[in-house]
Amino acid sequence: MRRPLVLVLLAGLLPAAGQAADPSALWKIVNGQCVPHQQASGDPAPCAEVNLTQGVERGWALLKDIRGIAQYLLIPTARVSGIDDPAILAPGAPNYWVPAWQARTLVERKLGKTLPRDGFALSINSAYGRSQDQLHIHVDCIRLDVRQALLERLAEVGAKWAPFPVPLAGSAYRAMRTDGDTLTVDPFRLLADGDPEAAAAMGRHTLALVGVTFAGDAKGFVLLDGQATVMPPDRGHSEALEDHDCAIADR
Repeated sequence: MRRPLVLVLLAGLLPAAGQAADPSALWKIVNGQCVPHQQASGDPAPCAEVNLTQGVERGWALLKDIRGIAQYLLIPTARVSGIDDPAILAPGAPNYWVPAWQARTLVERKLGKTLPRDGFALSINSAYGRSQDQLHIHVDCIRLDVRQALLERLAEVGAKWAPFPVPLAGSAYRAMRTDGDTLTVDPFRLLADGDPEAAAAMGRHTLALVGVTFAGDAKGFVLLDGQATVMPPDRGHSEALEDHDCAIADR
């Protein structure tokens, strides 16, 4: 079966972010060290946490990234390639975004201070904007300019996917809101169920999640969806919405 031309062009023209020497490095750390250590002694090192309460196939690990002062990665303990893996949309699939959102407490602990609800961004890069072939959600501080753009246009974000009025970190995004103090929805599912074209080409998409407070003190989230494109060249790298230096911590 021939791959769609646009995917061939993307693969050929958009180099993966970081160009890691070993695209399985995260998997080797989680599967080869963190999980065995957790099972043997209850110590998940070198991970900060490993949760196997529902078994290895539905578990997850939290690992401090080597980049950034407080960035953590949420990584499944099952072999899942990324946003392009059909397993994330399988019936009963784990919602990895829930523990990823809860992991912001690790970011705060590393910073030694509490951040506002909208001080964090969660992101997963497209298949063309990642350096690792194991699903990982980046959990870190949000860029100050991205936060400001979201706050200024929060009233324009509705319950259905629609273009965000301005580029964020130089890239075009769609946005939608979801309500609730805690995260109960699965952004992967929201993207696939709300857009058949996205469901058919998940690997081209990049997702980010930001906790916000809407008018009337209504807690919720803004979900952002970008795409890897050839023209203009864009790798689908929503990690760019994060600030690995955490300038917001100095505010």
